[in-house]
Amino acid sequence: MKRKLIALTVIAMTLGFLNLSASAFTPGSPMGEVVPLSGAMRTIPIDAKTKYVNVTAHETVRFVVNDNAFAITFSGSSATTFAFVPSVFDLAQLAPAGVLDHKVTVYVAPDPLYISG
Repeated sequence: MKRKLIALTVIAMTLGFLNLSASAFTPGSPMGEVVPLSGAMRTIPIDAKTKYVNVTAHETVRFVVNDNAFAITFSGSSATTFAFVPSVFDLAQLAPAGVLDHKVTVYVAPDPLYISG
């Protein structure tokens, strides 16, 4: 009887730890997140002619569109990131609603700090 109780306890604890560890490493967005403007290291102006922007994973960029500005820290793959991180996506997926009036494609280069050579 004690063996069954011990086995059930071990199984319950294992399932609990698996659930905890999976949720602990899930990022808010696999592409990146909007952050305060003060964290941006560089600025990219976007006008009607801008079709794409190039950024680097883990970089924080300030975007200026007309009189609006927002900053994004772009996600990247690393040893502690378990989610798929797309390297190409539409900036409108992260930009505040209504700021962009046309499609701007983001190309995310790998962070050179995480590239082994």
